[in-house]
Amino acid sequence: MLDYPFSGRWLARNSPARRVPSHGTHLMGTTYAIDFVPVDERGRSAPWSWRTALATEPPESFAGFGRPILAPCAGRVVVAHDGEPDHEARRSQLTLVPYALGQARRIRSGPPAIAGNHVVIEVEDGGAFVLLAHLREGSVSVPVGDVVGIGTVVGACGNSGNSTRPHVHVQATDSTDWQRTRGLPIAFREPGGARLPGESEIVTI
Repeated sequence: MLDYPFSGRWLARNSPARRVPSHGTHLMGTTYAIDFVPVDERGRSAPWSWRTALATEPPESFAGFGRPILAPCAGRVVVAHDGEPDHEARRSQLTLVPYALGQARRIRSGPPAIAGNHVVIEVEDGGAFVLLAHLREGSVSVPVGDVVGIGTVVGACGNSGNSTRPHVHVQATDSTDWQRTRGLPIAFREPGGARLPGESEIVTI
């Protein structure tokens, strides 16, 4: 069971509550992964403009760009990768199509091209590793070997790696051998027990 790695309002996307594998593949342990997109009080990741329909958008214009990302479990940091750039955001179909065509190239380039800036925590009970991906460039604030508690700030929401708008990607796996690892089911702690948010549900913490 994990805590939510943020506060505020976040939209659940690619939820395993809708389908498994949640991202359409088992590659790199993403079987049960979930994405959370920060949104404003109107449920928007960013205001709409002409750029939304026709062009890319600066990530800084999005509601949650730079929001703190927190450790959802206690454990030891085993991966802390930074230095990947934050991309322009893409909500327009005109910009999403060429981006999708570059997916195979990003996969061949390895984990940093997919996860961007990211942190992996080995859960203190052992046997599971929790990945927090697409962090803002320069925001990773924990080094490998650090022991973190639930709620420790590990970075900030960004748009690095295989990301079309600022969000955080959360998954659990049985190892950090990304070519062979298997995804593990996850759920988030809420009053009364554990739960997995449904597709397009807004979670408020």
